[in-house]
Amino acid sequence: MSVIIAPSILSCDFGNLERDFELINQSEADWFHVDVMDGVFVPNISFGFPIILALKKVAKKTIDCHIMIVNPDQYVTDFAKAGVDILTVHYEACTHLHRTIGAIHEAGMKAGVALNPHTPVSVLENVIADLDLVLIMSVNPGFGGQKFIHQAIEKVKQTKELIAKSGSKAIIEVDGGVNTETGKLLVDAGAQALVAGSFVFNSPDPKATISSLKQL
Repeated sequence: MSVIIAPSILSCDFGNLERDFELINQSEADWFHVDVMDGVFVPNISFGFPIILALKKVAKKTIDCHIMIVNPDQYVTDFAKAGVDILTVHYEACTHLHRTIGAIHEAGMKAGVALNPHTPVSVLENVIADLDLVLIMSVNPGFGGQKFIHQAIEKVKQTKELIAKSGSKAIIEVDGGVNTETGKLLVDAGAQALVAGSFVFNSPDPKATISSLKQL
């Protein structure tokens, strides 16, 4: 199976969102990656439901939403109503992670859990069987365009081992500093989905850049 490419709309031109949404629709990308930040869990504020609802009206691909917010449980049903297909919460933001995962599934979405760079993969041992996706952060969350943290490659390998050991059907996604060089290393380590923001949208030809990642 070829790698799943999920361009991050955080790196879109917000003055031309419809144009960039359509670019992703027409490209070889598989998912729209949506980063929601609250300025509390991470030191940045991105966007909320109005943007997701606007995306849902035109999106022809899976909406993969990564929420970097405190108290994610209180918004689960709102994300489902907005049309999100995959909802990924942070391990570090969830007091009762098992309950949160269950709520995501009950709302009709696939459930993912993201791990910050300092968080070991082992914390997922007791929930991995319930997950659809594990998101390994290869930068500290909050801002696009950061330098890739190479320890993420080892974490992908550890996650792959945990998934195999548990029999989980979760896929491994990586977010942060992804380009064709780091992407190849991640795919070789076991990553199945790559998030790419600035690498795609800052390139002269975003569609060609997406295609180059798709071929890893």
